[in-house]
Amino acid sequence: MSDEGNNGASEFDALNSQFKKIENVETKLTVEVGSTFITIRDLLKLNVGSVVELDTVAGEHLKIIVNGVPVARGEIVIMGETLGIRFTDVISPEK
Repeated sequence: MSDEGNNGASEFDALNSQFKKIENVETKLTVEVGSTFITIRDLLKLNVGSVVELDTVAGEHLKIIVNGVPVARGEIVIMGETLGIRFTDVISPEK
């Protein structure tokens, strides 16, 4: 009799056990709305009410980044009085 069926289950259990060890570790999740280049001169001129145009088109999906690595795209949602992000696409890791 072969243990091939049980081997897959035991590998899954081992992997699941490893994830359990780190599942409560906090990591930084960042949502990037857009960016732009600006000269120091223009930066120093910014004041309350100043508007800076970003490279993102209105309605475009936002980048969701974990520890500097893009992991998904999403859109802004309003949750009561705070903003949230709805994941619309998960980015596959590059090999």
